[in-house]
Amino acid sequence: MEKMNLQTQSLSTQFLLPLSLPKPFIKPRFFPPKQTPFPKISLKVNCSSSVSTVSDPTTSTTNSHGKQQKPFPAEVSRTIMELSRIGTLSTLSQDGFPFGFGVRFAVDAEGTPVLCSPPSSTHLSLDNRSTLHVQLEQCGLRTPQCTIQGNLEKPADAAVLRRLTSVWKKRFGEEADVDSLYIVNVERVLQMEDFNEDGLWVTSSAYKNANPDPLRDFAEGIINEINTNNMEDVHRFCNVYVDLDFQVSEAKMIWVDRLGFDIRIYSPQNGVFDVRIPFPREVTDEKGAKSSFNGMSQLAWEVEKNFHVPDFEKVKQIKQIKYSGLQ
Repeated sequence: MEKMNLQTQSLSTQFLLPLSLPKPFIKPRFFPPKQTPFPKISLKVNCSSSVSTVSDPTTSTTNSHGKQQKPFPAEVSRTIMELSRIGTLSTLSQDGFPFGFGVRFAVDAEGTPVLCSPPSSTHLSLDNRSTLHVQLEQCGLRTPQCTIQGNLEKPADAAVLRRLTSVWKKRFGEEADVDSLYIVNVERVLQMEDFNEDGLWVTSSAYKNANPDPLRDFAEGIINEINTNNMEDVHRFCNVYVDLDFQVSEAKMIWVDRLGFDIRIYSPQNGVFDVRIPFPREVTDEKGAKSSFNGMSQLAWEVEKNFHVPDFEKVKQIKQIKYSGLQ
């Protein structure tokens, strides 16, 4: 009788179905996902053009349904300026030639660059027209850039100078020489996604009214963490959320913001591509981003294992990259 009970128990164990077993998360430090329906995804590629033109800031940031999928160029520029501390200031020298040199800068609440005049400023002409070019390296794979055009001005108002010295001290932890403080009065901004990319012009008002991305101080850490510990999920994102007709041999996450994240994918036969995958909903902090990653990872695993029927539209278009830092 005991032997029969053991045999019955063994058979019951063998026929237990694993359908209800959840996927173990690779990153236990990620916050548990909230149950929200995953939206339909589509990506509209910004076709290359040989001429940069003044563009509506909403261009190439929405999908076919009109939902915003990526930050506006003005937001990207504000984020670049907030995360960077050095740039190249260019103006005219006294002999009329273009003259550029590296500077440190801070930004005020409207994104206005604040800098202390370097020794090279003694060679500048009376023409105060200038540009400040700033680059932000993302994961060693992409370098978004912005170039601010405006006038190099020296504030005279005492209240303004006190505010600017406070901005400088907050950024660099040191007192600024009031007599050496200058600002670049922003007239317009050229925002570029990477090297060899065409830029989009952003108006002064759009730039000043835009908000830098709320994830900017955490983005690099999140990306490094995922690329180090969750590469299986990154590959799964490409296979599940993107409609590809080729095999991906390598994939890395490049950047994350409030609306989604960018992945660079590599195929020996087809080349290098960037793809934008939006979050199910907008996030506002690090906890929200990790929660969204968890939810998307769980859903992608269930779809891959045929435990869940995909009810979303895959990203159908990807952007081929001419210049690539992916080795």
